[in-house]
Amino acid sequence: ADDLNEQGGLLGHRVVIRGVDDESDDEVAEAVAAEVAAVISRGEKVLGVIGHLNSGQTSVAMAHYRDLPIVVITPTASEMSLTQSGFRNFFRVNAHNAAQASIAADYLVSELGVKRVAVLHNDDPYGIDLGQRTADELRALGADVVLTRQVLVEQDQYEAEVNALREAGAEAVFYAGYEVECPFFRDELREASLDQLPFLASDGCFLAATIDDSDGAAEGMYVLGFAPEPETVAGADWIKAYQAVEYRNPDTYSVNGYAAMEVLAEAAKQAGSFIGPEVADAIRQLGFESLIGQISYDDNGDLKDQRLFIFRVEQGEFSQITP
Repeated sequence: ADDLNEQGGLLGHRVVIRGVDDESDDEVAEAVAAEVAAVISRGEKVLGVIGHLNSGQTSVAMAHYRDLPIVVITPTASEMSLTQSGFRNFFRVNAHNAAQASIAADYLVSELGVKRVAVLHNDDPYGIDLGQRTADELRALGADVVLTRQVLVEQDQYEAEVNALREAGAEAVFYAGYEVECPFFRDELREASLDQLPFLASDGCFLAATIDDSDGAAEGMYVLGFAPEPETVAGADWIKAYQAVEYRNPDTYSVNGYAAMEVLAEAAKQAGSFIGPEVADAIRQLGFESLIGQISYDDNGDLKDQRLFIFRVEQGEFSQITP
């Protein structure tokens, strides 16, 4: 938004960002969506919503947004039904779960050479969808899914899961969940001397808390991400400008949020309008190079080019290893 405003704004208007927190809670997300609707009903000009972060809260909010004259662009929500529900004003700048499952399974089997995999996932729509899809992809590649298990969002004790994993004779673990569970799971694997098993976590674990809260147990684990390391796609000037707004170093979610704003702004420019349906139509016709790469959409609102990146925790940092 600062970049746009320094260039004279968007179609001559100054861009204002209003941050709202859904607290990763469905009821709060619904209240947030109702708040957006109320702002629009009062006659304020709203171009769009960048969010929500998680698939479950995005689904809840879209029940309200779908009929509003705005565009919704999530930077990270990946559950498949979001772009299969007929929403004409919903888009994402990240890969969906089908792509993530395919890449995760291929990496475990083809790159790491494992044949017996335990698949664990949390109990929200994102985890359930991604866990099932990854298990299916593993089987399609000839691997044995020796354990599938659902855990609770924010679960912090994993003795039963660790025992089941050992008994199943798993050679590797795939975990579809969030950074609020992952460090505790990793810590208990270490306590059971199972932390040397290849461990691949989904994008929901790609936050600093996965490392910071694991007391060193995250070292060596693999994590999927929706964007490359910022240093590889954004120059020093961009990072400096980012830190002028947010004191910490940018991470891949930062890149996705920036790209979502790029899409929103570019579509408004192409449409020459702030009217939601016109901007949505323009998004479907986009073809430009963003901070995360080429942007072009299918009719459902998914990127035509599904990009994912794999990182490994090395010396307490996420280090990109592929591509």
